[in-house]
Formats: sequence, structure tokens, C-alpha cells
Amino acid sequence: MTCLNIYGPLARRQSLKVAVGDVLIGGDSPIVVQSMTNTDTGDIAATVEQIIALSRAGSEVVRVTVNDSAAANAVPRIREQLDGMGIHVPIVGDFHFNGHRLLAQEPACAEALAKLRINPGNVGRGSKRDEQFGTMIEFACRYNKPVRIGVNWGSLDQVLLAKLMDENSRLSQPLAANVVMREALVMSALESAEQAVSWGLAKERIVLSCKVSGVQDLIAVYRDLAQRCYYPLHLGLTEAGMGSKGIVASSAAMAVLLQEGIGDTIRVSLTPEPGGDRTREVLVAQELLQTMGLRSFAPMVIACPGCGRTTSTVFQELASQIQHYLREQMLLWRPLYPGVEDMHVAVMGCVVNGPGESKQAHIGISLPGTGESPVAPVFVDGVKTVTLKGDHIAEEFQAIVEEYVQRRFARVATQLDSQQSLCPETVEVVNDV
Repeated sequence: MTCLNIYGPLARRQSLKVAVGDVLIGGDSPIVVQSMTNTDTGDIAATVEQIIALSRAGSEVVRVTVNDSAAANAVPRIREQLDGMGIHVPIVGDFHFNGHRLLAQEPACAEALAKLRINPGNVGRGSKRDEQFGTMIEFACRYNKPVRIGVNWGSLDQVLLAKLMDENSRLSQPLAANVVMREALVMSALESAEQAVSWGLAKERIVLSCKVSGVQDLIAVYRDLAQRCYYPLHLGLTEAGMGSKGIVASSAAMAVLLQEGIGDTIRVSLTPEPGGDRTREVLVAQELLQTMGLRSFAPMVIACPGCGRTTSTVFQELASQIQHYLREQMLLWRPLYPGVEDMHVAVMGCVVNGPGESKQAHIGISLPGTGESPVAPVFVDGVKTVTLKGDHIAEEFQAIVEEYVQRRFARVATQLDSQQSLCPETVEVVNDV
């Protein structure tokens, strides 16, 4: 019988720590959010624009496709433009099939990248695989770059899979085909990592991933992989899908693993709507980590779902406006107000649970419900401070939130500044107290 963990996430799995530019993955580092562009990398302007958008949304690492000479040639110029604009997010190059040739043709590409992503199933067959994989590892070693060895069951090493299938068929009680495929994924990742190490790549330069598109398969693969190595693990459900399906599937799979302490960096691979915003996958990843209590990125808005008591759209509009406002303000608040990302704001629609929920939040507002003139008490740190009325409740509540942030979290910033100005011995005493 398996006991349920009712006390929160388990301790993080122990892993090595890998530096990707200035971002640390694994060890005791926070779980890193990353994403990937969907622009033609050779289109420098479009790719730079999307990387900036992803970075500002909170992506701490951004991957780009490097599939041809134009893309490889563009990477150093993309890096140069980003640095010129003060955007220092690490860029990962995603290589398949011809990566060995592209790096040889454009060595500046390897130099500009913070990490290489190599899929061992797409680097060649037989002796060519070793030669081409070895060439890419050589470039990683030459430029001191980490590598993500990223196995995907859509492009799994067919030689390895066939070998395992043959061995399985000779067993007296053969395993199910999907179990054998999962083992092939894990073996491909681990054997490729061992090969990379034998060619000179430090273990502290390797991140592993084994991506599948089925929730239960992903959970099983990463549980197995986590027990068989100390490399940091990149989590992600590949081909997760569009909209709510992609969000639910990714969250269902990764939440189980994260709850068990497995996973050092995550990507939510959402298929955007035509013309849709690529940054949505970043927000979903952040919200997954924040709702699980693993990291905080922006103040959390607590809002009721609405019912027959809340047919007015006032509270829905207010909740939407406040959530958008908080996200936008984080670009300004993050460096000024340490801890503001942990703030909770409640926007409730009626008097049933509204006042109670509002008192539990740092700041809460409770609207009266259906058929009543908007009269909304505001609670600050559990105490009712004012009642808002009329047509400008949203603007007035937003001003209250702004004033609260400046008052409460500026004090935190001042305390931190004061501690940093003290000598090390004094800081240690203050922290101990």
C-alpha cells in the first residue's frame, strides 16, 4: 500500500548542478522554467522579438531551432542583439540530423549558445551515430557548454528498440510493448550520457530528458530515470496539444513527478492557437510551480468561480483586471519589492464566502452579489479598512493594492539593504535572531 503525502512536496531528488549561462539547473537550485521559440531562427528580427517576449514573461532559458546554415549563422547575431538590449537570457540550440555539420560550418554558433540540445535518436545510425554525436560533444567540450541529451519516443533509436524488443520476445513472460519502449528511452539517455563522459564532457555538463506524449508513460519513465542517475532532469510532456487539453495533460504528468521531488527544469509544450501568444506556455509553467508551492513568480489572485448569486460581471471583470495588472507590474516590482511575488489577492463575488476569503488574503475585496449596487468591503491583512462604491471600484482597489505593495514590501527591501550594509559577522547575528 502506498501512503499519501499530505504534508506537501517531498524533498527534491539529489542531482548534480549544471550551469546554463548564469542559470543553475539541478542540485538545490530552484526549478527552472524554460520555453522554445517557434519562429524561423534565420529571421533574426522575429526571433529576437519572441525571445524578448518569452524572457519578459518569465522564461529563464529559451531554446531555438538550429536546423540549417541560415539558423546557425543567425545565432551569434541574435545573441549580440539581445545582449545589446540588456536581455541576457541563456539561449539553447536545438539540433537534429545535421548538427555536427552546422557546428563545424559555424563554430561561432556553438560559442554563442549557452547549451546544446542533442537527440541521440536523430544524429545518425551505426558508426555514423558515434562519429556525429562525438563531433557535437567535441564542440561542447571545446566551448565549455553543457548538453541536454533529449530522448523523444517519436524519434527513438530504432536499433536499440529492436534489440530490446527481440530480447523481450525471448522471455518466458514477455513484458508489454510500452514497457519495453520506456526502457529503451531510459537506456538511450543513460548510454548516451556515458558515451559523452567517455569523450571528455564533464558529468556536471549534462542534463537528461526522456519525453513522451502519454501522462502515465511520462511518470513511469522519469521515476525510473530518476533512480538510475544523478543528472538533473528536464521535464516536459511532448506534443501535449492545444488549449485546456495541453495544459491539463502537462500539469497532470509533471505535478505527480514534482510532488515526488523529480524534475529540475520544466517546459509546458503547448500548441498555440493560430496567431496565439507563445508566452502562454511560460505562464502555465509558472502557475504550475506556484500553485504547488514550489516557487513564486507573481502575486496570486484568488477568485470564486461564480454562481447564481454572482450573475453580475463586475467581479469577473475586476478579477481579470487585477490579475493582468499584477503580472504587468511584476517587471517593475521584482527588483524593488522582494517578496511581493508571494502576495495573495482575493477578488470574491458575493457575501457567502467573500468576506472570509478576503480576510485570509493579504488584500481582499468582496462584492455583494446579484442585483445589488456594487458595495465592496476591502480587507487588508485581515482587517476591514474601507468600503468601495460606485463605478470606479476597480481603479480604487488597484490603487489600494499599489499602496500596500509600496508600504509593506519596500520595508522588506529596506531591511535587506540594511543587512547587506552590515559586516558579515553582524549579518550572521541578525539572521540567526
